[in-house]
Amino acid sequence: MAEMIEREYPRAPIVGVGAVVVDAGRVLLVQRGREPLKGKWTLPGGMLELGESLHAGVVREVEEETGLRVEPVELVELLDRIVREEAAQGERVRFHYVIADYLCRVIGGALKAASDAEAVRWVERAEWNSHGALALDPITVRVIEAGWQRATVLSREVKR
Repeated sequence: MAEMIEREYPRAPIVGVGAVVVDAGRVLLVQRGREPLKGKWTLPGGMLELGESLHAGVVREVEEETGLRVEPVELVELLDRIVREEAAQGERVRFHYVIADYLCRVIGGALKAASDAEAVRWVERAEWNSHGALALDPITVRVIEAGWQRATVLSREVKR
């Protein structure tokens, strides 16, 4: 039987993937259905499976959560996501992910919330750059902006 990886209070960092899916100047977000960040809007993504490449993982996770098939274009950022909780004996690591976020483009599928996503939606730049109803984490905003900027540059290069 395969050993289950403990996401909460892990023994080692967990490798995850995320997707900055850009389409028609909008970015795809999911509302998380479980911890960490339950109920928060963020990028689609999740945990890499044993033996799975980063590209395959991001394609699988986006399709599982959103119903869309994507093609990874390039790595946007590699980051740590560490959530600590204060305990009587000092700070304890509750979650520790190393996440590879990729710029992706849609190649098929139909948008629908699935897997552990409560909801999915396309957002305009003004929505992720404001302090409005989405209340995005500053790290998520930084990654979205970097992916969106790169998608804009690539789109201009293709038009030349």
